[in-house]
Amino acid sequence: MTIIMSGCMYQSEAEQENTVSYRESVKRIQSAVDDFYKEQSILPIITADEQVPRYEKYRIDLNKLNKMGYIDEIPKTAFENGGDGYFLIINEEEDPSVKVMDLNTQQKVNEVQMSVNRYKTANNGELPKGTELYPDFSTVDLAKTDAKNVKLKSVFSGQEVTFMMDNNGIVYIDYAFDIMQAIQKEESEPTKDEDLRIYLEHASYFVPVKSVPYSWQDNQPVAKL
Repeated sequence: MTIIMSGCMYQSEAEQENTVSYRESVKRIQSAVDDFYKEQSILPIITADEQVPRYEKYRIDLNKLNKMGYIDEIPKTAFENGGDGYFLIINEEEDPSVKVMDLNTQQKVNEVQMSVNRYKTANNGELPKGTELYPDFSTVDLAKTDAKNVKLKSVFSGQEVTFMMDNNGIVYIDYAFDIMQAIQKEESEPTKDEDLRIYLEHASYFVPVKSVPYSWQDNQPVAKL
């Protein structure tokens, strides 16, 4: 892993422009959310079920912000205006922060999930397991499924991601590579009990959608249920 992590990453011009666009959008929406909260004493979010994962849960009601004059227009980066991202709020109780959930990532995971489900049904409950990544997690052997051509690049590093699943066949993205990069960038030593996904929150405007918690073990991130 150390050798892999030492590789250099370069973004294409299109990726750089996309990053800039999201940076500007997040700043504008963060300012609007702060003003809205100060004046209305509530957050401009769409109500979500308690079972919705943290990095998908508190979607910002951009239409409300627009209609009430807190933003002059909905950003083109937003799904509501034809973009590829949902704008969310995390740390809603202590420090409401605007982040972006990449819908392309969510869609690709859902595609792989449906393919795994079909394989499981057709093979008496057997899962298309590849190699073991962590205790309770293995790679999805896409070659065994009808999703063999599905590919996805990480919004954090631009590297092709690994689809992994737990023993029940629930599909996730393995964010260990991205987390390790973020930790190295911060030049800090993670504590034993913290969820390492927080380093991705610090490093990017995106959230690690379709993820599980990671802990620090033997100087590397390890996924856990």
